[in-house]
Amino acid sequence: MNQAWTWTAANERKAKARLGVTAYRPGQRELIQAVMAGKDALGILPTGGGKSLCYQSPALFLPHAILVVSPLISLMQDQQDKLTERNISATKLNSTLTAHEERKAVEDIRGGEPELIYVTPERLENPDYLDLLKKTKVSLFVVDEAHCISQWGHDFRPAYLALREAIRALGRPPVLALTATATPDVAADILKQLAIPKAEVVNLGINRKNLFFEVIRTVNETEKAERLTRILRDCTGGIGLVYVPTVRMADELWKRLREEGISAGRYHGKMKTADRELTQQAFMNNEYEAVVATKAFGLGIDKRDLRFVVHYAIPDSVETYVQEAGRAGRDGRPARAILLYRLEDRRVQSYFLGGKYPRREESLRVYRTLDRLLKEGSPALGVPLQSLVQASELSENRVKVIIALLDATGIVKRGRHLKKLREFAADEEFTRFLEEYEQRHAGDRERLEVMMRYGQTTMCRMRYLAGYFHEELKSDCGHCDNCRTGATDRVIDTEALMKDRQPAVGSSGY
Repeated sequence: MNQAWTWTAANERKAKARLGVTAYRPGQRELIQAVMAGKDALGILPTGGGKSLCYQSPALFLPHAILVVSPLISLMQDQQDKLTERNISATKLNSTLTAHEERKAVEDIRGGEPELIYVTPERLENPDYLDLLKKTKVSLFVVDEAHCISQWGHDFRPAYLALREAIRALGRPPVLALTATATPDVAADILKQLAIPKAEVVNLGINRKNLFFEVIRTVNETEKAERLTRILRDCTGGIGLVYVPTVRMADELWKRLREEGISAGRYHGKMKTADRELTQQAFMNNEYEAVVATKAFGLGIDKRDLRFVVHYAIPDSVETYVQEAGRAGRDGRPARAILLYRLEDRRVQSYFLGGKYPRREESLRVYRTLDRLLKEGSPALGVPLQSLVQASELSENRVKVIIALLDATGIVKRGRHLKKLREFAADEEFTRFLEEYEQRHAGDRERLEVMMRYGQTTMCRMRYLAGYFHEELKSDCGHCDNCRTGATDRVIDTEALMKDRQPAVGSSGY
């Protein structure tokens, strides 16, 4: 039974003072009250909606540390720096720490000093860290950017699928999952993977009236590059992001823009860590006109004055598009979200989707190999993961994803060793297990088609996007390119369009 704590008016006043908050935004108070009452919760708040405040405020009053699972090391550092400025104790556990720094972090945690502990999901696969956190106790388990569970967990970061086991190992503290976007299916997947089926859900929708959506259709790469150059020369009021699907495209486009005299940075996962950090710092300091980046850049970056986000090619889904486009205009002032649409761009995303999930034969191989290893060894002791990886001759990530599905089905229990709990109840259950990722692949193909249709639709773009997330707008937005016929062929005066409609902007920065 989770311990319930009261969120009082006095608590709120103290939290505002410590965190430098003038007022709570919609949804924040409801989520804070839920977790203080010992309830599980899922918060779907628009980008810039202040998700971090939903766990940083309770951290000041709960008896034990709040554990925050974060996808990016740079995001952890950013949060820790801000909390240190407020004299709030926070530490982190990730792969960048030196041996000395890691020992210091462990000692601080063992002594109960940090109010917040930031970790990557991969760290929670380590039984030693779980034992440490279990002994010191955790008051709240937070999953920041929770859509990564559904988007990344089944693919290249299977550690997300092990969070359910980590929660269980820590004595089942209340869970708070936070994200900016989630369709009903993604929200259901988050609740399923975290085993929080009765979580209180706070969903504020995606509609942001200061964000102006546009699509510019291009017939070839030459025209697309020319249109991008024109956009960057027209957007003189601030810095922006240009998203591309591949590392090669990021390098080529970055070089082209610099040759044209545009001050551009670049960011992708193949760059050296030091070079990525330099790009990020220059970006935060407004030293560029734009940064050309893959999806590795932007998640959780707290830059509120981004004036435009351009997608140089079609992204893989509406979820991805809204997440990335939503990074513009977090300060509440007008901002542009522009898609350079070309039909042939579908091929790149289709290629990525082709190898994303385990195939049926791979799932079958892992299951049969595990069964054999258990029979050859000791079923009571179990099988080490690495033994299964070696015997199956599949990548470690592939095996982890399949084992996570077996765990979710109740066939296998993860831990230091893999143990079998039961056999499949019937042939139908075994068939569903084998077909799970075939169905996910089909769903991804459909999501790509929906994104392609976004580039072709003549209806209000905000209404189209909202409909995808099962939200209903009472009227058209009135300021996307389709609502203002011909807007894609000229510079949109967003400042004029937003005159007398400027939203109130809080000073908290959360």
